[in-house]
Amino acid sequence: MLSGPGLNSPSTISNSVDAAKPLLRKAIQISQQTPYWHCRLLFQLAQLHTLEKDLVSACDLLGVGAEYARVVGSEYTRALFLLSKGMLLLMERKLQEVHPLLTLCGQIVENWQGNPIQKESLRVFFLVLQVTHYLDAGQVKSVKPCLKQLQQCIQTISTLHDDEILPSNPADLFHWLPKEHMCVLVYLVTVMHSMQAGYLEKAQKYTDKALMQLEKLKMLDCSPILSSFQVILLEHIIMCRLVTGHKATALQEISQVCQLCQQSPRLFSNHAAQLHTLLGLYCVSVNCMDNAEAQFTTALRLTNHQELWAFIVTNLASVYIREGNRHQEVLYSLLERINPDHSFPVSSHCLRAAAFYVRGLFSFFQGRYNEAKRFLRETLKMSNAEDLNRLTACSLVLLGHIFYVLGNHRESNNMVVPAMQLASKIPDMSVQLWSSALLRDLNKACGNAMDAHEAAQMHQNFSQQLLQDHIEACSLPEHNLITWTDGPPPVQFQAQNGPNTSLASLL
Repeated sequence: MLSGPGLNSPSTISNSVDAAKPLLRKAIQISQQTPYWHCRLLFQLAQLHTLEKDLVSACDLLGVGAEYARVVGSEYTRALFLLSKGMLLLMERKLQEVHPLLTLCGQIVENWQGNPIQKESLRVFFLVLQVTHYLDAGQVKSVKPCLKQLQQCIQTISTLHDDEILPSNPADLFHWLPKEHMCVLVYLVTVMHSMQAGYLEKAQKYTDKALMQLEKLKMLDCSPILSSFQVILLEHIIMCRLVTGHKATALQEISQVCQLCQQSPRLFSNHAAQLHTLLGLYCVSVNCMDNAEAQFTTALRLTNHQELWAFIVTNLASVYIREGNRHQEVLYSLLERINPDHSFPVSSHCLRAAAFYVRGLFSFFQGRYNEAKRFLRETLKMSNAEDLNRLTACSLVLLGHIFYVLGNHRESNNMVVPAMQLASKIPDMSVQLWSSALLRDLNKACGNAMDAHEAAQMHQNFSQQLLQDHIEACSLPEHNLITWTDGPPPVQFQAQNGPNTSLASLL
């Protein structure tokens, strides 16, 4: 939530939210003749409702604030109220209300003529909402023009000097975020985009920049939003590490998220489900499937966020598929709940494409190859439409495997070669391992001894890298986190007796 001067200081409100709310309502009633205080109190009460997750009441108050700001002639603060409301509507997934609101905000921002930094900060707020809206919808390609505008906008802000002349309208005495915080936020949404698109080296680059900036800011600023930014950045880079074959580093960063959450109960409350999801993904990467199931099940219990729920269920289904016949009944139930052919529970293009992939994987393991091909071609169509590179690579290599099983070596090669090229570009170690094994077997079957030898050597190299990383990760004391499924994050980790070095799931 945005703030006026000093709005987030502990002294501004009573420690008891219940006691603070009636006081704020009374203050709002008697402050209508003083625009700055009236707006500030409305923001404050809306923030309290947001903290209590009563987003309907918060939205109502922000709507009241927007109308009041319009009446007192403050288009700037009207835009702040409306953009804040738009942010909450996005959190509630009320997309039909979001679109007209963002359209109105865009017009207000463009038409407002005032302090250049205030104008650009409004534009950043507006574009951040647009970019996150696209990313929530899994539309990685469609978001690029907005993301480019946002990056240009933050560059413009960094060249502007703070204008010390106070606005003539007292209702304009608000700011959204300091410039330095906005810069970190733009890095963050760039990382989110790069992660979804499969540009993992770019995600790493921007994460490093953002974390460096955060460390400098945290030396001077104890704002809780900085810790939230840090946790979200780490959540994304952890997923990148698991894909690129750096499990030990990912595990240490998961431990870092645990430490940040230990310092803030609210941070833990907001990120507990994501933390268990990350541990589930780590467990999959080290072939601890029972622990992966426990982590994903815990994460499902802790979230009511639809997109995260769909992401977890998709990954849990893939665990059950790899486990064979042990969980058939539960698996069928999960697949029905994320059926992309019928009523898929979320609007995310990316998650729907992933659901088609999981259905294809299930059909492949069942030996229903034509059905698997249909699902995977649907994934390819959707992932190509929005540049979802990792899903494209996974679908290509699985299609290549199906054609190899069916004895169609030429078609298999046509799938596996681009899969390997794309996986190398990401880089995705598991898909490279899988592709190199298929290329080795394909070239052997076709009598291409030299190419088969080269592919076998590649496969050997990838296997060694993954095995070494696997042993290192499982030897870390933090590996014991995989058994944590209840309560706050554990404070200490005990050393492991010995690593689980099974790479069966990867080979």
